Amino acid sequence: MTEEQNPIKKPSLFWLMTEASRAVFEYGTFFPYNFLKKQEETGDGHAILVLPGFMATDVSTQPLRRFLKKIGYQSYGWDIGRNYANEDYVDLLLEKVEDIYKVSGEPISIIGWSLGGVFARQIAKKRPHLIRQIITLGSPFRGISLPNNAAWIYKFITNGKSARDIDPLLLNDIPNPAPVPTTAIYSKEDGVVPWQTCMEQQESNIHQNVQVRGSHFGLGVNPSVLEIIADRLQYSEANWAPFSPETRIQEMMFYPSM
Repeated sequence: MTEEQNPIKKPSLFWLMTEASRAVFEYGTFFPYNFLKKQEETGDGHAILVLPGFMATDVSTQPLRRFLKKIGYQSYGWDIGRNYANEDYVDLLLEKVEDIYKVSGEPISIIGWSLGGVFARQIAKKRPHLIRQIITLGSPFRGISLPNNAAWIYKFITNGKSARDIDPLLLNDIPNPAPVPTTAIYSKEDGVVPWQTCMEQQESNIHQNVQVRGSHFGLGVNPSVLEIIADRLQYSEANWAPFSPETRIQEMMFYPSM
């Protein structure tokens, strides 16, 4: 069944109304998880750029960036300020990626939370040779080309502009996968964006969708998400392998799509 035949709907009112309380709970679980996480550095030290969601700033990604540093990576905020969903951010971020690449001398990874993930994918499409991998957290990159079914997603992605005001080439390209290893993390309990729009339409040997349990606003501090991130960052396209929970219990409790 196509998306035109099965319209994408807004998340339920229940998930929306409980977003804040669930995110606070996830934030609370982040601290004991971070404390109990092994102190040894497991990362290879490569650079990671972390992009915030719509109307958020680098403050929202501080816990995640500190976690990345702790496990052995160089983490960078986007340094643009508040994310107002401006198309010009793509060019600014391309410059940022090029600067980081010049310093590190190797491809970088990008983690994009919500709208930040949409920008991450576009950057990877324009500079794939500079990008090691992309990880998106509840990023609604699919379905936005169907305004009759999901007009509100247009507003979310385009900062309230109508389709006529957005570059049609950009708008049509957003749902297309980036030519680099990509992990799309989504939650069916997301109270902000429809979970169907946060998944690659087709998985491949370098594109994987992983479902977690949690809120939209808590994805960046959700321990089950952090486990995926820590696992994924060990890989590059040369040795890429799909994410798989270590135990059956983990799979049932935290990763229902596995």
